[in-house]
Parts: sequence; C-alpha cells; structure tokens
Amino acid sequence: MPTTQPRIEDLFAARAREAVPPLYGAAGQRTTPMISLAYGLADPALFPRDQLSAAAATLLGDHPAAAEALNYGMTFPGLTQQVCERLRRQAVEAEPEQILIGYGSSQILALLPQVFLDPGDTVIIEGPSFMGAVKRFQMAGAHLVTVPVDAEGMNTDALADTLRDLAATGKRPKFIYTIPTFHNPTGATMPLARRKRLIELAAEYGVLVVEDDAYGDLRFQGDEIPPLAALDSDGWVLRVSTFSKILAPGLRIGWAYGRREIIDRLAMFKSEGTTGPFITRVVALYSAEGRLDNHIDALCDLYRSKCQVMVDAIKRELPDVQFTAPDGGFFVWATLPQGMRATELLERAQERGMSFLPGVNCYPDERGNECIRLAFSFQSAEKIEEAIGILGNAMRSI
Repeated sequence: MPTTQPRIEDLFAARAREAVPPLYGAAGQRTTPMISLAYGLADPALFPRDQLSAAAATLLGDHPAAAEALNYGMTFPGLTQQVCERLRRQAVEAEPEQILIGYGSSQILALLPQVFLDPGDTVIIEGPSFMGAVKRFQMAGAHLVTVPVDAEGMNTDALADTLRDLAATGKRPKFIYTIPTFHNPTGATMPLARRKRLIELAAEYGVLVVEDDAYGDLRFQGDEIPPLAALDSDGWVLRVSTFSKILAPGLRIGWAYGRREIIDRLAMFKSEGTTGPFITRVVALYSAEGRLDNHIDALCDLYRSKCQVMVDAIKRELPDVQFTAPDGGFFVWATLPQGMRATELLERAQERGMSFLPGVNCYPDERGNECIRLAFSFQSAEKIEEAIGILGNAMRSI
C-alpha cells in the first residue's frame, strides 16, 4: 500500500506537468466589465454568416457530393487548388502536392517540433515573438536563440552574426521562426532588402525558414511586399497561413506550403488524418468566384478604421509612449516611459476595467516589461477609445 495519498497529477508526463495554460479564456468572474485589448481576436461583426450558411445548405441539399462530404474522407482538393491559386497570384509557384491543409495554422506550427526537433536542437526565434508557437518549441526541448526585432522586423545583421557564431561551434539550427508581415506582437513589416538577406542567409547556412503569415492579407496601407516564399528559389521556406483572420477562426482551417519532402512528413504526423471533406468543401464553396477577396477588402476597410481610432486615442491619452502605427494586421506595440513596468501598469488598468498584453509575455525569458501590445481588432471603435482613456488614467496613477 502507498504511504502517501496518490495524486492524479503524478501520472502526467513531464511535458504535461510543465505545460503553461494558454493566453486566452476567462480567469474567473469579475464584478465589473473588462474591456480587453489583450488578444488578437477577429471582429465578429463581419463574419459572413449568411454566405457560409448558404454554402453549407448548398452542400447538404441536392449537391452531388453531399453524402461524400459527411463521411470519412479526404480534404477537398478544390480548396487545395484555391490555396495554390492564391499563392501563384503572389508569385509563389505552388503545386497541390506542396500544400497541407490543417485545422488552423496553430495545428501546423505544433507539428513542426514533431518533424524537426530532438531535445537540445537549436531554433532561432524573434524577440519579441508569438509565444503560442514558441512554447511548442520549448516543450519539445529546443534551445532557443533570440534575434531582436526592430521597426523593420527581424534584424538580419544580428541574424547573420548569430548564424556565424552558431556555425563556429558546430551548431546548425533546425529552423528560423519569423513573422515578417504585420508582426505579432510589434506590427512591424520586414522590407524587401531584409527579406532577400534572410533568404540568402538561410541558403548559405542550410537552415529552414518558417514564415508565419497569419496577417499578410490584412494590409490597409502601404505597398505590397512579396512573401518570403516568393523570394525563395531553393526550397528553404515553409510558409504557414490561415483562414482564421480572413474568414472566421471557428472554422479552424489553415495551411502550409513548402517542399514536398516537408509537406509529406508533416502529414505523417497529423495523427487524425486529413482535414475533413465537409468543412473544406464549405470553405471552398464560400471562397469561390471572388467572394473571399471581396470579403478581405471589407475587412481591410474595417481594421484600417479601427487602427486609426486607436492611434488617435494613443496620441491623445498616452503622449509619453512611443509607438509606430502598423500598415496592417491586428496590433499596436508601444514602449512605456522609462522606468514604468508593464506588469504593474496592467494591475492598475485591470482595477479600472481594461486589459492589454504585457511585453514580457512575448519573450521566452524575462525581457519586454517595458512594452505593451494593444489589439484593435476585436473591440468597437467606442470601446477602443474608452479602453485607451482608462489606460491613460492608469498610467497617470503610477
């Protein structure tokens, strides 16, 4: 008989015991309403509910594929072809066998450690970065090396130094994880010269580049810049994207494009098999005949307006913070006045009824407490202005 009371937690694997709860969801009931600018949630006001309902009704009616769509089956090839066509319009010469459809880009990012990482392998990330992906690499035992991000995205001079230093010690990183367009959390966009330099360095050192492009379609000002995958002629880029930001996140549809060897291996570790025929057919039916492109145009108009509301409110209410307005995406990244800590400011702000994401949550170490991320994507214009006003009061209380 055991001498102590057995605990169910003792049965967990080490990775489960060490797991950190995700950065979303409620933390309990509050007595006062909270205006959250913390999370990059899509605005439900423009979810195309009627059109998606019509697509589902068409498929479940007299459509010849109705029975097939509701059975076990393969991903609908028509959706894969649509992804290929979108890539080709961006000068990426994609073929269907180079595409993997997944349940959101987060599923595909979670497959990367299973395919590429053994404990102790090196992964290069940006600092700051999207920790939802980075934590997956950490849980796989990766050794993380951080390259700084500035107003033009990943600093490729610093990346060159990092790769040279690693090579001198005999280390070859497994991949470089980057968000070059409307970066999460900073909103920065990497210019063409840096993109070309990044591709050159990847080829020189034989390192895969994982291009996380969740926000690339949501440009509301500035000129288009080719994705990394369009600049890569040797197959060193794996591009990952999603329908979550441009259609509806609840559909859980994302995709990856890359070399056939990588796509095939990712598919092997997608344990539930292909992404089902019903939802992939619904998304394809909705997206056809230019409907998705028209919807993206409407989204860009909406997010342009809401971003401007936030920028104007920050200038008015937070004159001592430094920030750069993004050309697209969901976020504004701001640097607080010298000596002010984001975690302390968050406590003051939450007491008054608003929240944001402290920069320390965007690094794998203790850095970033002088910065904050503000999401303009979800809240209404009126709530954005109210929240920034509350934040200004919280700052003045410190």
